[in-house]
Amino acid sequence: MNFNGATLAGGTVSFDGAVFSGGAVSFDGAVFNDGAVSFDGAVFKGGAVSFDRAAFCGSAVSFNRAEFSAGAVSFRGAKCWDGEMSFSDAVFSAGTVSFADAVFSCDKRPFGGIKVSFGGAVFSGGEVSFHSAEFSHGRESFGGAVFSGGAVSFSHAVFHGGRELFRHAVFSGGEVSFHSAEFSRGREPFGGAVFSGGTVSFNEARGPAPDGLLVAVGTPVPATVTLPLIWLSPNP
Repeated sequence: MNFNGATLAGGTVSFDGAVFSGGAVSFDGAVFNDGAVSFDGAVFKGGAVSFDRAAFCGSAVSFNRAEFSAGAVSFRGAKCWDGEMSFSDAVFSAGTVSFADAVFSCDKRPFGGIKVSFGGAVFSGGEVSFHSAEFSHGRESFGGAVFSGGAVSFSHAVFHGGRELFRHAVFSGGEVSFHSAEFSRGREPFGGAVFSGGTVSFNEARGPAPDGLLVAVGTPVPATVTLPLIWLSPNP
């Protein structure tokens, strides 16, 4: 199914409950204006779904309760302004999901706009990449997400002005990397987070230590968590 380069203004495209076990669905370069695309409860166990370089302007994209157990889903280079993208309660157990170079920004409305949610999502396997993704001044949240397995990368990602990004997230297994990620001041982005297992690396991260992170990690810093030395300095 090919929607490459299409412009969808208003209306709804629904794949709710669909099972993807082969073939491909492509929205590469598509433009979504004030419409909705829903994959709620969909199961990805093969094939490929791609939104590479797609643009979302005031649109809603939903993968709530979706299950990713194989295949590939890609939002590489996608741009989302003043809309909503939700993966609430989704389960990532295998396969690959990429948001590399994606931009989630509300530069047009600094106090409103984009809402991105991975609230309650479970990352238990597979590979999920947010490499070089940009989260700017929106309402992005991995609140309550559980990182228990697999590999999740936020390497070189940029977090500017986000609120409660990883509040109450649980890091209990797998590998999570914030290598060379850039942070700016936000409102308790790691408040209440739990670090109980797996490996979490902030190696070479830039900017100030995210509010709430050092309290959540605890003292002494566990061997499973790597922090830049400057964040541990009494006068960074």
